[in-house]
Amino acid sequence: MNSYQQEIITAISWCLAWGNDRKPQFDITVLREMQKALRSKGDVPDEVQALVDAVKELDNLPFPETLNDLKQLTEKHPILWESKIGLVYGGVTKVKGYVFESEKLPDIRGASGLLDQINVVDLRAFFNHNYQPESSNERDKNLYSIQCNDVRTWLNENFNQDCELSEVLIPELIIYSTGGNILAFCPPAFVDDLANAIEKRYTYRTLTANSCAVGETFKLLEIKLGLLRDNIEDTFWLEKYQENYNHEIIESYFGKITENSSIPEDNFKNRKSFNELTTKLAISFNQRRSGNDFENRPTRRYPPMFETHPYLRRDETEKRSAITQANDLPGKPYYSESSAIKRKFSDRVKTGEYKETDWYPEGKHPIDDGWIKRFESFLANNHQQKYQYAENSNFDNIEIAESLTHLGKVSNGYIAYIYADGNNMGGAIQKIRTPQEYQDFSQDVDNATRYAVFIALAENLKPRKLQGIDESQSRLKNGDFIHPFEILTIGGDDILLIVPADKALQIAKIIGEQFEKILLGEVEISNLHIKGDYKIEEKLTNPNKFHRFHETISEHNQCKLSMSSGVLITAYNTPIYYAENLVTQLLKSAKKYAKTLNYTDEKTNKKITYYGGTVDFFTMKSVTMISASIEEFRNKALTFDKLKLYAAPYTLPELEKFFKSIQALQKAEFPKSQLYQIRSFLEKGRRTASLNYYYFRYRLNKGHRLKENFEHIWCPAKTNNGNIAPWMCDIKENSKEETKYETIWREMVDLFGLIEFADTKHSEKVEQETTP
Repeated sequence: MNSYQQEIITAISWCLAWGNDRKPQFDITVLREMQKALRSKGDVPDEVQALVDAVKELDNLPFPETLNDLKQLTEKHPILWESKIGLVYGGVTKVKGYVFESEKLPDIRGASGLLDQINVVDLRAFFNHNYQPESSNERDKNLYSIQCNDVRTWLNENFNQDCELSEVLIPELIIYSTGGNILAFCPPAFVDDLANAIEKRYTYRTLTANSCAVGETFKLLEIKLGLLRDNIEDTFWLEKYQENYNHEIIESYFGKITENSSIPEDNFKNRKSFNELTTKLAISFNQRRSGNDFENRPTRRYPPMFETHPYLRRDETEKRSAITQANDLPGKPYYSESSAIKRKFSDRVKTGEYKETDWYPEGKHPIDDGWIKRFESFLANNHQQKYQYAENSNFDNIEIAESLTHLGKVSNGYIAYIYADGNNMGGAIQKIRTPQEYQDFSQDVDNATRYAVFIALAENLKPRKLQGIDESQSRLKNGDFIHPFEILTIGGDDILLIVPADKALQIAKIIGEQFEKILLGEVEISNLHIKGDYKIEEKLTNPNKFHRFHETISEHNQCKLSMSSGVLITAYNTPIYYAENLVTQLLKSAKKYAKTLNYTDEKTNKKITYYGGTVDFFTMKSVTMISASIEEFRNKALTFDKLKLYAAPYTLPELEKFFKSIQALQKAEFPKSQLYQIRSFLEKGRRTASLNYYYFRYRLNKGHRLKENFEHIWCPAKTNNGNIAPWMCDIKENSKEETKYETIWREMVDLFGLIEFADTKHSEKVEQETTP
């Protein structure tokens, strides 16, 4: 039995030993001795031995094949059938409305960091868990220990009926607390208290952020077998499911049986597990978030409201009544209390230290382990990535950007937003049957997401020197080195970054690749162990079926999970709320494309699915370029009858070939005027555009580069050995649809002057040295 399984046994045993009332059925010292013994795998007190034995039996129970077997199971294990356990699920809602309420980067950074700290530090502190920062600094550890103690003091002051709530909760009760959500066991009598505490903590720390938490009590046996009726004979069980699994109502609940899916019995077992309990909580969560009342709990129908007055000064961003003026900040801005909290937290993220100011007394929250600090800790423990990113640089001399202007100035005026999200998560979660698997899955995905981002940033970026900023409006000066990126959030399988435009697509590609490799155990990272098995048993034997290029790639393993990304490249002064909306559209487009990547094998008649990641990107050089949605713009401005003047989204291997073609275009020394002329001729028809392209390409001294790395890769004709550059056939094999054409030329031209490759200058130098 591994340590992770032991934690779940300890959690369930604690709740069982506490009992159904607000006072424990055994002396609290007995419970503490039991907890200590289970942690060290020692002997538990005699008083609770029978309860612990019953919990250990739970995981080994056979799945009853008939209703009669189920009934006998309840009679054979009365403790598991009669005992109750609480389960609570909660977290922040309407995250973007809170985080992007202001357009200023420090406020956004502060809002995102604050929500992350509540989820990762405060809520875990409820359970007597002391947060351990990724840095080995003893000062930071001591400060976090103080903060966690303050959180428990607050919890006990607000929820101390009969006993202090922190005395009821232990660290092992947490199943997961990542991605802005928490799922945890608790003794049944304290379900409402814990759910209320979660909601209240978010309001206490932020004033305006929305949060929601729900709880339910279940029979212990339901952890193993899903929801059961009090009268066990009324339970819908396997026999009835086997007779009715094709019924539309049954299919909507248990899932549809297809030729490629598992047998009906497996479908039923996947549903009748711990998964069914979490599904019930998710439904309750959505109901409460929508404003429905819950018995014995305060309503959340009325969110916090801050009145304003026509004769009072208002906050410059949120239009709430201002309570303070920050005289030590550039421009001396006015802040409402909620915005002051964000800004103060942002300053602490930047420095890692608590600094008292006279414009807002922050209280007892002395430190934050911000994303930049975590990134630096990762580099300190992984020397290869540290050398790639900063070689021997001292991180104390590298500053954090204070605004989008700073990020734009180190990236030729253009930045990129990367919004990434996991694929196939829902399908994977539906097959999780136990709390242990939930815990492992959550931790694995969180680690893979975080380290994929860190590796991608380290391999593609280096600290950059600020130039051309107005020093009177900035604490930083020209010549200062800054980290050229901003991590707005990494939570669960969600990622939102701001990076330099010249490296954005490379970063998005590596994030997707590293996410899969980390889960497959193909990447070595200090102190990281992936606990789950995410490899698909059958190798992808014909991967070229899913990609539009014509270079053959070999068969390879597939990961059950992958990452899709949306990338928006735009000017640094584009309003951030507008950019966030567009990059969200791109992410949805990439995920939608990922779902279409499958085909039916003619020999076996089996559906073959591509599980890899995808990327959709868009280059917006003018804020007025898009008046509606990106999809509408593409349909109206870039689609003509049988011609599609763009090729996005791309699979990750396609993106690799796309980079190869752009490099060839850059090295071919194609005059810019001709690039844009060919682009303008695309909408005039396939033959006109091809004639124009070949005319200019043949005149180039280095035109062979495009022939090898663009035409041969993307543009072979379907019926002969020629090329149809700059077009490629957009039609599936054996399809009866009329042939359509698309092109990557427009996207190549858009990125021609924006994207940079590390090996371009080196290869040009080698060519000059070797060319006679």
